[in-house]
Amino acid sequence: MNSWLRALAVYWDRRILAVLFLGFSSGLPLALTGQTLMAWLTEAQADLTTIGLFALVGVPYSVKFLWAPLIDRVNLPILSRLGRRRGWGLFVQASLAALLVLLGGIDPASQPGAFAAIAVMIAFASASQDIVIDAFRVEILDENQYGAGAAAVQFGYRIGMLISGAGSLFLAEAMPWPQVYAVMAGLMGVGALTLLLNREPASTLALSSGNWLKDKVLAPFAEIASRLGWQVLAIFAFIVLYKLGDALAGMISTTFYLKMGFVKSEIAEISKLFGFGATILGTFLGGVGVARFGIGKSLIAFGVFQMGSNLMFAWMATRGHDIPALYATIGIENLAGGMGSAAFVAYLSRLCNLSFTGTQYALLSSPAALGRTIFASSSGWLVVQLGWVNFFVLSTAAALPGLLLLFWMLKRFPATTR
Repeated sequence: MNSWLRALAVYWDRRILAVLFLGFSSGLPLALTGQTLMAWLTEAQADLTTIGLFALVGVPYSVKFLWAPLIDRVNLPILSRLGRRRGWGLFVQASLAALLVLLGGIDPASQPGAFAAIAVMIAFASASQDIVIDAFRVEILDENQYGAGAAAVQFGYRIGMLISGAGSLFLAEAMPWPQVYAVMAGLMGVGALTLLLNREPASTLALSSGNWLKDKVLAPFAEIASRLGWQVLAIFAFIVLYKLGDALAGMISTTFYLKMGFVKSEIAEISKLFGFGATILGTFLGGVGVARFGIGKSLIAFGVFQMGSNLMFAWMATRGHDIPALYATIGIENLAGGMGSAAFVAYLSRLCNLSFTGTQYALLSSPAALGRTIFASSSGWLVVQLGWVNFFVLSTAAALPGLLLLFWMLKRFPATTR
């Protein structure tokens, strides 16, 4: 009993609370270029293939490690007085607010090119914010807080997605999309205020020479390659595959609900609000599970649950507009997803060297974004070819390779997975 109480007590640390609010700021833009954007496109009568292709807007999340060294190691003029992490964080948050206002003023039907371009710019700025927040989180926490920190950042992240998901859909019933996006832009101030109210993490950088390319760009990649060796290839493959099934089903879920006959208010209430509660419960249980049982066992147990939850979508596709079925599907899928995410973020945090936190976390987390961007961009086309039921069965099978690889890694590389 005492071990469980100690595991729970970690959530009250002031640093964990700061991570919570930064997670909110990190999660807010994602839905605005993801599920909320899909709802807007569906209302604008875009076809399924086009809607699926808009997943490619998120490509910057997959390649953010390319500019992570710049954010990780270079000070901004003037804003650097606040510290490297806080200076960059405030800069990208201000950029995000401006871009969200700009996107809201563009009609996707008459200006699809400009609409897509601004959406990509938002994804770029959002990915840059993630680099800052991930580095800030890992640097201010002790290693025994990584599980709770992962749960806290996911908790805040999901709140941000709830506001920009359910909140945006509710607002869209009462006001036009430009005003909805202006409101979301104003909420970026939450992350900015959090950074201003917290101290800059103590610097852990130890540069060995004056060679900018070597010290600021190559060193983080060289360090992780030398420390992990060839097993880094298996780790990258696992990162891509672990939540692939979840990403395939999730990318087109809002369009699926609309096609099943649910209205925006129903989607907001059940998928976003009720789903938020299920996700938060899952994230909380996932964080406690990691602290109690370790990362490896948690990844396996939560991954199996996460894979099976996709079958709920296949079942729901046979039910049509069925409110109880939607509650059951959202509850199980979001509970499983929250648990899996908490273990997954804790795993990525454990692999980072504190001297290169921002770049290495970006490098490790970038492959995970491939699932919800490049691979998930085919989801609309797959639905057209297979139908909804077979598509969701396929998304369930897509999670199996990641689990099989994890079992193999637990035996071959126990130091990195336990």
